[in-house]
Amino acid sequence: MPMPSVRVVLLGSLLGLLTACSSSSVKTPAPSQPSAPSSRPAVDGPPSYFMDVSQIPDAVPTPHTGAYKASPYTVLGQSYTPMQDGRNYREVGLASWYGTKFHGQNTANGEVYDLYGMTAAHKTLPLPTYVYVTNQANGRRIIVRVNDRGPFYSDRIIDLSYAAAKKLGFAEQGTARVLVEGIDPVAWQQQNNPGYLVRNNPPQETLPSGQELYLQVGAFSSNQAAEQLRQRLQGVVNATVFVSPVEQNAQTLHRVRLGPVASHAEAQQLIDAVRLANLGNPTLVSAN
Repeated sequence: MPMPSVRVVLLGSLLGLLTACSSSSVKTPAPSQPSAPSSRPAVDGPPSYFMDVSQIPDAVPTPHTGAYKASPYTVLGQSYTPMQDGRNYREVGLASWYGTKFHGQNTANGEVYDLYGMTAAHKTLPLPTYVYVTNQANGRRIIVRVNDRGPFYSDRIIDLSYAAAKKLGFAEQGTARVLVEGIDPVAWQQQNNPGYLVRNNPPQETLPSGQELYLQVGAFSSNQAAEQLRQRLQGVVNATVFVSPVEQNAQTLHRVRLGPVASHAEAQQLIDAVRLANLGNPTLVSAN
């Protein structure tokens, strides 16, 4: 049985910058992924440039049609048996986050970690799983996609992406007490998209009228990195791939997007194609 990608949470001060709980890893870089840094920082932390994470949409719970990653595994001498269904999961505990040291590295789910993606790592939830995470100190709540394993040190129950921690308001503190709740993607879609068809004839299932939605695969400060990803994506998907720049706080962010998409079935097909090619974890976003 193949060993899952491993991250081990590290505690450390970021030399006067930010205190963040991070993780060590035995993952290897994905050399074909343009977002991967040329060398990994020795110490984990936040990105060197500022971005308003309030503009990053939450993960969109999408019904999963393939196999889940939920096989038993061992890390640091400790064995873990993942649950087979995370929809009813509910737990209160400490959350931490990880950032630049793992940006562009492979997650346990075979996807590529993006510190600006709305993702998370968990020891025993099946991969992928969507969860609500609520910061009990301020009431902020987000939705993330669990696609990685960890944290393996201490009693922390979840390790969030930098963007997720920032949106919850605890990136500067490093940890926060949170409530984590599993999501049933089908029920979520039924509640949030009236007329959503459950399993029956999914190709006919259209998005709400009047909405123009896209899949965002990544966002980069470098236009060259964005263009490289665009070219690779165009070779694996049957959809328009483009770079959409946006100005935020005197910084230009180059967003790589697919679409527009006309149905949830089309969106899922594109998501599966991108993930299979190890080119990222697309998120459904509006036109803005």
